[in-house]
Order: sequence, then C-alpha cells, then structure tokens
Amino acid sequence: MKESMKLRSGATIPQLTPEAAKEKSYLTRAALIQMHLTPSGSPVAFFENPDGSITYFFDPTKLVETPPELWYAPKQKTETMTTENGRKLIKMNTRRAAAFGYYTKERLSQMNYDVIEEPVAYTTRRDKSVAYFYDKKTAIKRPLLCVKCGKEVRYRHKLCRACFEEDLVLRREEGDAYRAQHFHAKREEVLFFDLELTGVYDHDEILSITIINGKGEILMDTLVKPARKKRWKQTEKIHGITPDMVQDAPTLVELTPRIKEIFAGAKQLIAYGISTDYSHIKKIYETKEEQEALREKTRCAAVEFVRYRNEHEPEFLHASLGDAMAMLGVEWDGVAHTSIADTIGCAKVWEKLFPNYYDD
Repeated sequence: MKESMKLRSGATIPQLTPEAAKEKSYLTRAALIQMHLTPSGSPVAFFENPDGSITYFFDPTKLVETPPELWYAPKQKTETMTTENGRKLIKMNTRRAAAFGYYTKERLSQMNYDVIEEPVAYTTRRDKSVAYFYDKKTAIKRPLLCVKCGKEVRYRHKLCRACFEEDLVLRREEGDAYRAQHFHAKREEVLFFDLELTGVYDHDEILSITIINGKGEILMDTLVKPARKKRWKQTEKIHGITPDMVQDAPTLVELTPRIKEIFAGAKQLIAYGISTDYSHIKKIYETKEEQEALREKTRCAAVEFVRYRNEHEPEFLHASLGDAMAMLGVEWDGVAHTSIADTIGCAKVWEKLFPNYYDD
C-alpha cells in the first residue's frame, strides 16, 4: 500500500484509512455534495479502495458553499443512485456537472486526463444508460507527446528533447545567417535612444532622454522637468533621478523642436524595449500620421536579443539589457539604469548582434 501521493499541484498527501480521516474530521466528496459544499483547495489525504479506485478527503476549513443554482431547482426532486460499493451519487445534467468541474471519463480522456478517483455524480443518457462524472481536479494529467514525432514527451515548443535540439540547430543557423548579413546602414542615420520615466504607465512622464548615433556621438543627453509629476519614489530607486535634480531642467515642450529635428534625420530609431519608450516619445507628435511615421522607423534591440538567446542559450530565461550585455561580453559605460549608460549599452548590444550592420 502506497503511503503518499503527489498531486498535480506538486503537493504530497498521505494515505489515511476512512477511520483515521474521520478522526481528523476530513470529509469525502460524497459528503460534501450532500451538504452542498465545494472544496476550495486540493485534497488533504486519500484512500485507495480495494478495487483500485481512489477516495479523496478534504479539509472542512477549506470549503465554500455551492451556488444554489447548481443544486436547487423548484419542484424538482433530487435523484440519487447507489453504486456497487455502496457509494451514493447525485444525478445532475451535463451542464450542471461542468459547472462543478465534473466530466465523463471519455471527455476527460479527450482532455488528456486519466481517472483514478471514484465517480462523483452521474446522469442518464437518452438510451437510459448511465454515464458517470469524475472530478477533473483529481484526475491525472497525461504527459503530452511531441507534435513532430508523436513518440516522446514534450520538452519545449511542443517538441520532445530530440526534436527540439534538431529544430534548434536549424533555427540557430537561420538566425546567425540573418544577423551576419550586410544591412548597409549609415552610422549617422541610425539613432539609439533611451528614456528614464516617473513610472511605467501611460500617464507617467519623461525625466531624462539620451540620443546617440551609430558613431557613438551624443546628439542629446539631458534631464527633463515633468509637467505634472512632483515625486516618483519607486522609479527613483532605479535610475536615481530626484525631483531636485530636474527642478531647473528643460521641459519636454522646450525640447520637442530639437528632438523632432534629430529624429527627422534618422532612418532607424533603436531602443532596448522600444514599446515603452515609443509610447512616451510619440506624444511630442500631434497627428496619427506623424506618430505612425515615427513608429515605422523603430527597431527593438530586446526582441533581437531574445531571438539570439533562444537560439544560442535557450536555458537562459532573463532578457534585461544587463543580461544581454553580460551574455554578449559588453561592458557598461557609466552607471546602469541612467539613460546615457543604457543608450550606449543598447548600441553596443546591437553591434554585437549585427556585426555587419553598418556600411563602414
């Protein structure tokens, strides 16, 4: 007799006899159904019946009342049946059973589950045959097979380990060929920029902006005085920009003509995590057409690094600018999380990823 069982949640529960479970005031599912209660947590113990089926026990302190619409119907008598081993089951229709998370063995098999617990309810088909319902929460999830070979258990990307490794070689070759090609870009027409903000939301404001070109020339590097925000304690801990530091800085309105002038001469605008930076810098443009024209120039260094990482270091899960620099052997210039250091870091990462990007 096995002493414990591991649930899908990862928790391990002990096997208890019905008598021992009763001493702890644990309740079976049949008892819960009769009291119109539903477990709010996983089983706390189990018992393997002589026929091999499983009875689960639940903690009486972790129960919720079953919604009345699932158990009460006016002028309708609750029908029950007793199984061969003496277990009493309540009759319910398929819709009501699904509301509880109960399904037939056939339906659970289609969902890739194996049933080990006894049935928890039943229904009668049109041909008068009985169909039993089982609880999905206590069914065992079967491992999914590789979509390519259909033989081994999935490892990543719906593929088994062998098929994933085979696919990885092809993706790496394609990626390396893409990154090694000559893009014939002119360094003065490729701009890198970074913003430091009061927060991550749309209503937040810019606190600093740095723009450099592919030559490494600094075209703009300035603090920005926000128009509305007076403090930003959370992001201040990251970039170190305090309200006092921007008190005498130019506003975004004052900087807008120069920013537009710089961006107008660019064919590409690159940032690490472009979506956040673009969502704030686009506000200096008044029309949708101007904003769309700006968006068409943008490229995201983070997206390109993630592709490289997935092809070369798939076990590595992180993708911050610091992670990209460490993986590619790039050193910081200045203090991390300042717009100047992040912009220079982004430019270096880009050139590592695309060694033939510029037409030198």
